Amino acid sequence: MISSDFHYRDKIPVAILGATGCVGQKFVQMIDRHPWFQIVSLCASERSVGRPYGEAVNWLMSTELPQHLAEMKVEHCFPNISGTIAFSGLDSSVAGSIETQFAKAGYCVISNCRNHRMDEDVPLVIGEVNAGHLELVKSQDFGKGMIVTNPNCSALGLTLALKPLFDRFGIESVHVTTLQSVSGAGYPGVPSLDILDNVIPYIQDEEEKVETEPLKILGKLEKSKILPADLKISAHCYRVPVIEGHSASISIKLRQQINPLEIIATWKQFKSLPQEMQLPSAPFQPIHYFEQNNYPQPKLHRSLDKEMAVSIGRLRPCPILDYKFNILSHNTVRGAVGSALLNAELLVRQGYIFW
Repeated sequence: MISSDFHYRDKIPVAILGATGCVGQKFVQMIDRHPWFQIVSLCASERSVGRPYGEAVNWLMSTELPQHLAEMKVEHCFPNISGTIAFSGLDSSVAGSIETQFAKAGYCVISNCRNHRMDEDVPLVIGEVNAGHLELVKSQDFGKGMIVTNPNCSALGLTLALKPLFDRFGIESVHVTTLQSVSGAGYPGVPSLDILDNVIPYIQDEEEKVETEPLKILGKLEKSKILPADLKISAHCYRVPVIEGHSASISIKLRQQINPLEIIATWKQFKSLPQEMQLPSAPFQPIHYFEQNNYPQPKLHRSLDKEMAVSIGRLRPCPILDYKFNILSHNTVRGAVGSALLNAELLVRQGYIFW
């Protein structure tokens, strides 16, 4: 473990794989202002290679593309580029093999992609929930390289909300209905004539991710293997006409009878390793609970606490299970790039990454 007075003389060089896509652009935007990391390579598909990034990318972020990055030449997604860490925002159709090649070549691959999430030796990590699972990289067969993943955007918000209750009271079962924003579908995403004045009750592969990924995240690490949590999850996933911010309605059955005030207090008191380490991407308070009956709302609460907090409201009795409540999280930051950055920060502070 690196000591608490840890600081940097030089920034850590990083590459971004899939830099022209929506997730890749978010990596570019957030890493360019990161105190620890410096972008040295931008990688994308063949049609972009050799072109200045500013010409190759259809920049969709709300901030201006910095000139020094706009002038950087786009490189192949081959493991012969500069950088110690490779942040992956690749499309899942190509991510699996490319990420494996980079890990075998000695890079630390921090992936937002689904391809390796459920691999037995790949940690699927939410910084505040299961940072200890990072030990799995020691059992990977990549030499000095490694692959670390963060979960599906809806599974992340759900799991972070469940974690304090799971640890303190135990949870038997969960029923969740997600209301997922259009930015989760990438760009250009869902056609406007499909999503305006409409709700789409199907997102391909989403329900399976929400039902399975939390079991690995909440599981126990024993002898280089994750034993999945003893928990049943049933999910319905909907696409809704919101730009950013995934909401969910959740009902839970606990393993013991608890006063609702204890549940709220448990959420409010919850902090974990990223907060103790004061990592740059860590929210001060990972869970915010609201007493107002009409909260949380995407427009009002998706950007709380560095856009990295999960907002919860409307805890009340459930006539079928025990309790029900609503949650909200920022899907492209907390549910994607922000969580990947937090995982990288944990790896650095715990001594897994050297440069």
